[in-house]
Amino acid sequence: MYWKTSMAAVCFGVAASIDVLAEDIIYSKHIRPVIDKKCVVCHACFDAPCQLVLTHIDGLTRGASKQPVYDGLRVSPIQPTRLFVDAETTRQWRDRDFFPMLPEGKRRAKASVLEQLLLMHEAHEFEPNSRLPQVTGFGLKRNNICPSPDEMEEYKDAFPHGGMPLGVTGLTDSERDTLLQWIAQGARFDSPAVHLSASVQREIRTWERFLNHDSRRRQLLARWLFEHLFMAHLYFRGLDGEHFFQLVRSSTPSGEPIDVIATRRPNDDPGRSFFYRLRPVQGTIVHKTHVTFALDEGLLGRINTLFLENDWSVDRLPGYSDEERSNPFQTFASIPAGARYRFMLDHAEYFVRTFIRGPVCYGQIATDVIREQFWVLFQAPDSDLYVTSSEYRKQAAPFMEIAGVEQDLLEGAKTWFSVKDKYDRYGRMRQAAYEDPRQAGARFSDIWDGEGENSNALLTVFRHHDNASVRKGLIGNYPLTVWWMDYPLFERGYYNLVVNFDVFGSVAHQAQTRLYFDLIRNDAERNFLRLLPAKARQSLIDDWYQGLAQLKLMTSYQQVSARKPSGIRYETDDPKRELLDRLLEGFAGVNERPDPINRREEPRRRSGYDSLSTKHSVRMLRRFTTKPASELHAVKHFPDVSFLRVLDSSGTFDIYTLIRNRMHSNVAFMFAEDLRYLPEQDTLTLYPGVLASYPNFIFNVDASELDDFVDALLAVEDERMFEDTIIREWGVRRTHPRFWELFHELTDYLQEHDPIEAGVMDMSRYENL
Repeated sequence: MYWKTSMAAVCFGVAASIDVLAEDIIYSKHIRPVIDKKCVVCHACFDAPCQLVLTHIDGLTRGASKQPVYDGLRVSPIQPTRLFVDAETTRQWRDRDFFPMLPEGKRRAKASVLEQLLLMHEAHEFEPNSRLPQVTGFGLKRNNICPSPDEMEEYKDAFPHGGMPLGVTGLTDSERDTLLQWIAQGARFDSPAVHLSASVQREIRTWERFLNHDSRRRQLLARWLFEHLFMAHLYFRGLDGEHFFQLVRSSTPSGEPIDVIATRRPNDDPGRSFFYRLRPVQGTIVHKTHVTFALDEGLLGRINTLFLENDWSVDRLPGYSDEERSNPFQTFASIPAGARYRFMLDHAEYFVRTFIRGPVCYGQIATDVIREQFWVLFQAPDSDLYVTSSEYRKQAAPFMEIAGVEQDLLEGAKTWFSVKDKYDRYGRMRQAAYEDPRQAGARFSDIWDGEGENSNALLTVFRHHDNASVRKGLIGNYPLTVWWMDYPLFERGYYNLVVNFDVFGSVAHQAQTRLYFDLIRNDAERNFLRLLPAKARQSLIDDWYQGLAQLKLMTSYQQVSARKPSGIRYETDDPKRELLDRLLEGFAGVNERPDPINRREEPRRRSGYDSLSTKHSVRMLRRFTTKPASELHAVKHFPDVSFLRVLDSSGTFDIYTLIRNRMHSNVAFMFAEDLRYLPEQDTLTLYPGVLASYPNFIFNVDASELDDFVDALLAVEDERMFEDTIIREWGVRRTHPRFWELFHELTDYLQEHDPIEAGVMDMSRYENL
């Protein structure tokens, strides 16, 4: 069951105008809006505290578990606990040690865990917009106790501030009374059926028929497409945008109820015959896992053109052995490499976004290996040797094994050294091939330009500590590093972080995943250096890898080569800036988001700025962007992601994302990140719209006070001054009387400006400033 929740209904549609105590409470009408507004914001995906997922009825009836999904130290993998996949009934979840949150069985006469947690919150009110006591813990580092029904009395004594919703403005009287009455009435559920229009059903049949063709060639293509789209929230462009779908493997054919085949990974052996099916996404959409992908007639035609008009055949369909799962380049070798790469380029934002919003829900495994802000470019297919040379492809494919398939600690260590050896051998082979005298030096034309119309050509990635965001376009000031990815880098990154990643896996698996992506990042950076003058390359990478990372440059990464000169002629002593300026000018037609706030020299062409209610906001806000913390002391006191709400006199508002870019001496190591911070070099990037999923804080400013807000920021000298001026005057703390309204306006804003991408924001990282 799925329907897209209107946040206006969530915020204002709880049935306050009726006497719900005098009538039966209907879950979908009275309860779900409350849960969506004040519970789902923390309880969604694998990072939900106590695995209590509240985006759907089944999550509430399943209950909670003491076993965390995220555990970077477990020696052995654990049994997966994916809602709608790994168990079907409440009894099956009880057998997996999930305990109830609602009255159940013989306990119906006793207060439920949910009821007691709600009443605990009522016993501890806070001063409006006050800072919460430090005894209240928040975020992913919080030690979740997860009390079972028999442990609630002990929990209440030990954690008096542990009521729900945790450490935030609570429920209204109407919401609380409605929930308690619903529980008293037996916590009954209704399940409105999903109604799919005839047009949507026709599209489903078309795609399922295409994916379940019986020829070997089509079966191999369908497997490749499934492994690349299994994470997507698919929708039919122009048809009933209220419904999203997931591509699954089912034991039942089209027209019959879907019976999902549960495997750890999408490329694990299904163990039986199966069919590819489109299943409606169930429950409330949350932004952090909402990775959209459009299906339409044009895409079907593109797939036919790329993959099926070429003359290729399949002698034998590959299996699902460890070797075949760890090397997609050999598994799918029959499919033309150019077709595979071009499909990924067509949808590059989607694929890079799956790195972040994929199986991990948040990108902690990947994020401590990336910079705070960088741009991503792609190598043009016609200049990628893996695409253009069959001989090169034949030699390279055996070395493309991806780490992480092995879960055992000792065997994983052995596997890692074998994979690393192959990675290094391929790197030497690749370098020799591109330095062949018959090969020209890397040229500007070797950068994929989206054929002049595809804005997936230019991407920006922002890291926000343990999560990240990806957007089309070149956003922010000129970055320290740039990735230039070819097909082998792109595909290996995807299989490493998405297809082969097991969120329930062991420390051996997780460590290999992280170490392998560290190599991918370094390779993408070094590939970008090929575009720059040979004499500038070593000094640049030395600047990117300061401190102990110099040792890693010499021992773990391939050395930067100066043997092949760039094919680009430079005229200044800052070639990286010169190249990026040329990129901004030459690729203006596919740059989705020009940025005159953070790059003041850039002309204002078409952009989101044109839709702002006032240009005065832009002029004022650009006064503090890109200044380092050594000049703008306020930078040091901002969290990773803030949202700035600017309300004008007409009652309309604009939303800006305010990102703190933390500078590091390097990102080459898995541990001791605090020792590699360079806080004096931190900066702020500000851009209109909602660019992240996890707000750390909100600032609410009237347009008439914008000058005062910026002046106050520029005047901040220390943390006390930041709190006494900025936070106290314009900050929206967790205890703010309008907290929920202002928080959900972020989703409202997305719903208005980009409805396909809209979803409920996550507040688990909202800070106690």
